[in-house]
Amino acid sequence: MYTHKMAAPNADYAEKAFPLDHEHKQAAVEAQTYDLEDPRRTEGPDEAAGAAALHRTMKSRHIQMISIGGVIGTGLFLGTAGSLAKGGPLGLMMGFLVMGTVVWNVMASLGEMVSHLPIAGGHVTLAKRFVDSSLSLTMGYNYFYNWAIVLPTEISASAILVNYWTKAVNNAVWITLFLVIVGLINLGGARFYAEFEFWFASIKVVTIVGLIILGIILDAGGGPDRDVIGFRNWREPGPFVQHLGIEGPLGRFLGFWSVLIQAGFSYIGTEITAITAGEAKNPKKSLPSAIKGVAVRICIFYILGTFIIGLLVPSNDPRLNLDSHDAASSPFVIAIEKSGIHTLPSIINAALLSSAWSAASSDMYTSSRALYGLALSGNAPAVFRRTTSWGLPWVCLLVSFAIGFLAFMSVGAGGAGKVFEWLSTMSSVTGLLTWVGILITYIRFDAGVKAQNINRDQFPYKSYLRTGGAIYSLAMCCLILLFNSYSVFIKGHWNTATFITGYLPILVAVAMYFGSRLYRHRTGARTAIVGLHEMDFYTDSRDEARDGPDDDDDDAVKKTFAEKFRAWL
Repeated sequence: MYTHKMAAPNADYAEKAFPLDHEHKQAAVEAQTYDLEDPRRTEGPDEAAGAAALHRTMKSRHIQMISIGGVIGTGLFLGTAGSLAKGGPLGLMMGFLVMGTVVWNVMASLGEMVSHLPIAGGHVTLAKRFVDSSLSLTMGYNYFYNWAIVLPTEISASAILVNYWTKAVNNAVWITLFLVIVGLINLGGARFYAEFEFWFASIKVVTIVGLIILGIILDAGGGPDRDVIGFRNWREPGPFVQHLGIEGPLGRFLGFWSVLIQAGFSYIGTEITAITAGEAKNPKKSLPSAIKGVAVRICIFYILGTFIIGLLVPSNDPRLNLDSHDAASSPFVIAIEKSGIHTLPSIINAALLSSAWSAASSDMYTSSRALYGLALSGNAPAVFRRTTSWGLPWVCLLVSFAIGFLAFMSVGAGGAGKVFEWLSTMSSVTGLLTWVGILITYIRFDAGVKAQNINRDQFPYKSYLRTGGAIYSLAMCCLILLFNSYSVFIKGHWNTATFITGYLPILVAVAMYFGSRLYRHRTGARTAIVGLHEMDFYTDSRDEARDGPDDDDDDAVKKTFAEKFRAWL
């Protein structure tokens, strides 16, 4: 149990506790110290009661690997191909490096909030507590849309990956099979999903680490062709690409900017850890541990990975622009085949397939919990609060599963397939909008901490750069959102579909926020932003004793090499 120096939780209590003159009243209120379990404190937001419906069954090792799995995705395996072609090797690495600093600040900001307040719905419910209900509603539906639509995208991607080996079976069959598997995984509850994700995230880690090591060997001339590559591809065709045929510094900058945008889309998913807060067995231990490792994983997997890719594959290789969406378009596979190795591509495709399965399972889990968080905040019908006896929000899961059937739209050509492609593309923009909401929430959270004179040393995790880092990342996210489809404004490159998918989600989010505020105003509900001195930092701030032991993650029992390596990851 610990204490905070904090303003009285509500004005009524302050009036009774401190009958002072107006001039000294606020100072006395701010100096008042309350224990975390003080019975005098007010009841918290209405999400508290509903949060108990979810069971805390995820162990520390589950949270760690879910965090890793969120960082490593098809963006690293496949998305880097197009980025290399647009930005060149140096532009590729710089884009992912700069965006990595943005992601680190997002996760640090999010980590401070969710480790102190590990509540169901994560950042969706925190937005209501520290900003207002309208932002919570906007973030919640935006986040739900993001992962609900990505689910059928990953399901259809899995079917396409199977086509690498055989096209004898219709993709609709594979889509049905994969959707059922993903549904069964989530039907088992948070613990079963977490165990599944633990092993499939492990496959991702082993795959990318193996590819990086192999890449170093190939670059040094250790491949069958004995070709020492070194920095040859940095000299010719060069470190940067003149993007869209524009010569000079502007063309090189636009190449870097296009990589920055793709990097932002590739990093989306790192925040999934926050959604597990309501089901983590020991959140004040497992969540900070997972957040702290984000910077290291970004450096190892993305920065080092993109550096190796830039060494091995020239940016003008025509295979980088293949639209196959399977292992054939991976820059790692291109490098391996160039060196004379012909057996690994099939193995890499299998790893990509497992990655797509893992992503689809996470999509269903995340979208269902986002909808559950909306219901807890009062922004979705109460029916979505229903859970099973083992803590499964089955109504929300059923909705997410039903949306997965949109994957069948990708089977046929024509209008349905095109609409599905547009819906999928827009999900990338909604991912960045989620980060914007998280950063706005943290800026208000940190302002409340300062205003109430709360000792941050008692928080399980602290953001080192605090509001400064959040403002930097917020500015970068806003710039990327504003110019995410910049190419349509360059003469000769207008594309209506690109313009709509790039900017419609932003307009919808803005309209949803102000529409919610207008509706609340007309119905007499509160519309004011939560005041700094009325922010609730107490409710749902759990003691370690109440979190329960995490019996398989005690540092004292980590004796084997495998366990130590897992802990290091």
